[in-house]
Amino acid sequence: MDFNVEKVPARTIYNLLIGLVAPRPIALITSMNEDGRLNAAPFSAYNYLCTDPPVVGIGVMNKPGEHFVPKDTARNIRRTGQFVVNVVTEDLLQQMNVCATDFPEDVDELDMAGLTTTPSTNVKVPRIAQAHAALECVEHATIEIGRSRIILGRVVGIYVEDQFIDPAGPYVKSEDLHAIGRMNGLGSYVKTRDAFVTLPRISYEDWKKGTR
Repeated sequence: MDFNVEKVPARTIYNLLIGLVAPRPIALITSMNEDGRLNAAPFSAYNYLCTDPPVVGIGVMNKPGEHFVPKDTARNIRRTGQFVVNVVTEDLLQQMNVCATDFPEDVDELDMAGLTTTPSTNVKVPRIAQAHAALECVEHATIEIGRSRIILGRVVGIYVEDQFIDPAGPYVKSEDLHAIGRMNGLGSYVKTRDAFVTLPRISYEDWKKGTR
């Protein structure tokens, strides 16, 4: 089927894109408002964009409705300029899903999910204590496009539990960390346990020798 994006509803485009751009890493983002109230929300419209300087990007749609009302995460980041990306791993899948619930504003998602926080090193926003890795970020820029926002965050601190670091690189032991990915909008996710394929990059010299 062919879909002309100018002629189909926005929801159709959303359904198609999130099913095709997959698997996607999931960021369980903690942010804080001016009064110190925490918010935790998962986002799979997320990835790193560059490393020097290190920058991550997050796509945040407005709240549903006819008015242009930003989600709590976008509003908090715009007002305080800080957030933390907590890496979602297999053991945090259920808790992440609880945090995706559209709770009333006065309900603490972290409490409902049975999660706790611990102080970050470089930003005021705490990270999730149960998360094995986290990126501490400050807002670099927020770009408003239609009913969405693209938030660029400069990474100012990286936390990884010692057991998941190979000091030789240092590298992240991804085969032990077991991050998960989102596949579509139907509640489908993918695990990485026992699913790794190792394929070293071929140097040009090896390619010329026929090592392919």
